[in-house]
Amino acid sequence: MRNDEISPARRADDALRTLLDPETGVGIVDLGLIYALDVDAAGVATVVMTTTSRGCPAADHLREAVAIRLAAVEGIGRVDVTLTWDPPWTPDRIVRLD
Repeated sequence: MRNDEISPARRADDALRTLLDPETGVGIVDLGLIYALDVDAAGVATVVMTTTSRGCPAADHLREAVAIRLAAVEGIGRVDVTLTWDPPWTPDRIVRLD
């Protein structure tokens, strides 16, 4: 598949998979921190994400890093990131990394 055939949604997902949680060194997607990711036809990326705890000291950093990473993706013109703790994150959201 040529790069110009890859959808902005796929590019966005790929970009987030390379973003690491600074406390664990594990990707935020593999940790299950991304609850929803959508890129509409107008190039607006909407993300609903969480952190491992409500008091996570890296929450603002992660939210900003997601916005910056997605803003750099070809085909995305605007990024909206919502941080939520409902439902709360639990370790069963972690993707098995064998």
